[in-house]
Amino acid sequence: MAPKILQLSPVDDVAVALEPLDAGEAVETPLGVVAARAPIPLGHKLAIRRVSCGAPVRKYGFPIGVAAQDIEPGEWVHTHNLRTALTERGSYVYRPSGSPAPVLDDGLTFMGYVRADGQVGVRNEIWILNTVGCVNKVAERLAAMADARWRGRGIDGVYHFAHPYGCSQLGDDLTYTQSLLAGLVRHPNAAAVLVIGLGCENNRIESFRERLAPSSLERVAFLELQRTADEFADGLRLLEGLVERAQACQRQPVPVSRLKLGLKCGGSDGLSGITANPLVGQVADRIVARGGTALLTEVPEMFGAETVLMNRADSPETFAKIVDLIQSWKDYYTRHGQPVYENPSPGNKAGGITTLEEKSLGAVQKGGRLSQVVDVVAYGDPAVKPGLNLVSAPGNDMVSVSALAASGAQLILFTTGRGTPFGGPVPTLKIASNHPLAESKPGWIDFDAGRIVLGESMDALADELLQKVIRVASGEELAKNEVNGYREIAIFKDGVTL
Repeated sequence: MAPKILQLSPVDDVAVALEPLDAGEAVETPLGVVAARAPIPLGHKLAIRRVSCGAPVRKYGFPIGVAAQDIEPGEWVHTHNLRTALTERGSYVYRPSGSPAPVLDDGLTFMGYVRADGQVGVRNEIWILNTVGCVNKVAERLAAMADARWRGRGIDGVYHFAHPYGCSQLGDDLTYTQSLLAGLVRHPNAAAVLVIGLGCENNRIESFRERLAPSSLERVAFLELQRTADEFADGLRLLEGLVERAQACQRQPVPVSRLKLGLKCGGSDGLSGITANPLVGQVADRIVARGGTALLTEVPEMFGAETVLMNRADSPETFAKIVDLIQSWKDYYTRHGQPVYENPSPGNKAGGITTLEEKSLGAVQKGGRLSQVVDVVAYGDPAVKPGLNLVSAPGNDMVSVSALAASGAQLILFTTGRGTPFGGPVPTLKIASNHPLAESKPGWIDFDAGRIVLGESMDALADELLQKVIRVASGEELAKNEVNGYREIAIFKDGVTL
């Protein structure tokens, strides 16, 4: 008989319900039989030992907050009796754990597109990117016209990604927009890019060009609408040249070391830190062990678990970068008068997550357990060091996935306990944390990590998911967001608008 609860660490004060528990239902725990004092929903926490008011409550072997009242064995532990212990700032000491893992050279490859600048794409697409939001509809119509004309003729499609910015932006906000769009221009999944501007915006084409590397300019065409009499005729003419460039590209075997895997969670539940996130972490470790790159973001969802990542830094210099990353994001919230612990979301809480510490300790597991943190990547900048990188971006699904793509992720592993149809500009594989979600939303979900709770091996499922990643990267399979045509971007914004 499958266990009904799971204690994640011997020191934990709570166990996670692997199925709904009725009030009065007795369950076997590592500390003896405990009777639930109230109904415990799937993924929620059951107290298995007494915790006094004000004392820390432990899960994953770490405190996830403090008891807001005395908690007795068998009680449901949630927002009514558990509160965060996070503060606005902290001090950190580098306590390195682990050492570089040996590179595994087993010859594992995928079929990718090697670009002229040495990057490798997993799709051969044409992207249309606009410098300003007021030309969204022109870009959208051009993409539809070009896609209907050329899809399947040596290219995987023509895509446009709408956004509202680039016009009345100043300072850092204009820099964020340019950085994100420049990251997409250089992305290897796009064989070529058409950049469309209006002509009077702050983010004019001539200033945006300065953000692009010379190697990117070779595969980019520009169209300024205020200087053309017929934007559709001129746009299609430019696109025809870009398509011809893309048609010369062919898939070829490429080592897995050339993969950059983005890691993201959205709509987490109480099982996310038990099934989907550690499963994705194992895949990330497998990619990094072969010389590849894993990109972890959602900095505010590292709060409360940041020391786990800091102690995995490969050097004191990287440790200092992580400290700066965490403090800068905490300062961002306090600068706007918002508490750093204003998280989890209502959906997270419904799924069993109570505090930000609990959410973060589950979320960072997407970064695996074996890989050292080798670098911190600024928003919109490319990841250049193989290994586990931390990317500066918020927790918002659309903003963070866009940032991962801009930093070079060719595909995203997106874990979810609540479900979402969202897809980024690159293949976005949705990994369900629980089996009911995978069963109820087959049109959204690419992989069912809830099978772990049903008794399947984490290690075997990690191997299975890795092979799926290889097939998607090779173009043998499409992610569900690609099948559905769901591709979006969102750009980080902080300051004022004119």
